[in-house]
Amino acid sequence: MTASDNAPVPPVAKELLGWYASHARDLPWRAKPGRAAPDPYHVWLSEIMLQQTTVAAVKPYFAKFIQAWPTVEALASAAEDDIMAAWAGLGYYSRARNLVKAAKAMAGHGGFPDSETALRKLPGVGDYTAAAIAAIAFNQRTVVVDANIERVVARLFAIDTPLPAARKAIRERMDAITPDQRAGDFAQAMMDLGSRICTARNPQCLLCPLSSHCAGQLAGPERFPVKPARKAKPQRKRTAWWIERDGAVWLVRRPGLGMLGGMRALPDDGWSARGDGTGAPPLAGRWEQRGAVTHVFTHFALDLTVQASLNPAIPDGEGEWWSLDKIDAAGLPTLFAKAARRAMSD
Repeated sequence: MTASDNAPVPPVAKELLGWYASHARDLPWRAKPGRAAPDPYHVWLSEIMLQQTTVAAVKPYFAKFIQAWPTVEALASAAEDDIMAAWAGLGYYSRARNLVKAAKAMAGHGGFPDSETALRKLPGVGDYTAAAIAAIAFNQRTVVVDANIERVVARLFAIDTPLPAARKAIRERMDAITPDQRAGDFAQAMMDLGSRICTARNPQCLLCPLSSHCAGQLAGPERFPVKPARKAKPQRKRTAWWIERDGAVWLVRRPGLGMLGGMRALPDDGWSARGDGTGAPPLAGRWEQRGAVTHVFTHFALDLTVQASLNPAIPDGEGEWWSLDKIDAAGLPTLFAKAARRAMSD
């Protein structure tokens, strides 16, 4: 027994872990409260998928990946095209590229790093993800702060410094209430509390196991965390080209770096996160408009007009003809899947 085994459990942690024992979400990558730690591969994969994505959206993707690649070694040996296609629709595609890099790095070094410091060196693993994996998969005491925990802690201690400056104080407070034992369960309990009880709107304070400790309840919980004024996202208008011939459409690969990097896509006018493209079509000839689709990215919103050409000449450059009746298997990112459906609806 170590000295930390005898360390007193903070009252907040004790009450929250008691609540978690009977209210924990049943998630495929989790272990039951108080049970042995889950497979580190499952924890890592789920945490990467959950970055800026909801649990509901991640569940089917997680199941698909575990079925196709049940171990990190299997994932490391898979074709990158297959992984990118399986990821299609989940968004933020740099996560998938980093997933491939990290899997290869771990397979080459005999498995998962088991410390927060070593985990942070993996591609795509930042401070939060490293802390979460170390706590949940390796039973280490780390300070885990995601968006849900940030909200809970800001309310619990009525931290009225606006974000992002408040994050230092939030982390310090989370450190103070994190127990030396079962830090992974505690972090997941805080996540569940934020997602189910201490929600951004209409928090259910009467059901909260921490209500007697919550300074923000009296001050008005929805005031916290204090957020800066939201800036309007710029709106861009660009064009994609639907080139159809003999029951197939011409698809290209986007550049490996940048927006939707490495993904199959329709040819477009070269837009990127940093600017607009040339607007020039890839082929001379007559084009007909097939409508437009809208997609919202992190930093801007895009209106993409779809221009179609039927039975054209063979395009120059690298690409491939993809059968229209198998377009769903092309692994198009959401923006271009919307554009394809729009083009085929006319």
